[in-house]
Amino acid sequence: MPDGEYPYPYLETIESFLFQLEGEGRGEMYGDGEEYDGEYLFFLADADEDALLDLARELSALPGVPPGTYAIVSTTDTEEWGVGRRVELAA
Repeated sequence: MPDGEYPYPYLETIESFLFQLEGEGRGEMYGDGEEYDGEYLFFLADADEDALLDLARELSALPGVPPGTYAIVSTTDTEEWGVGRRVELAA
């Protein structure tokens, strides 16, 4: 990566995608994205589990998103991040 370039430009792509899906009424970004334990987390809510997983798969296929993305299925009242059923997202 050239000096001075932002090392994670895909984060802006993901945030734009999430704001767009909210505008379309397909789901909602629950809170802000967070860096946690060396990974970056985004929280999706306000749709059924299948719809949210479809959105997560779309997100994982966006240009520049690195391979290895996954979803954790839990509820909004979960007290700890990263707890729940892990779903691999094929890009």
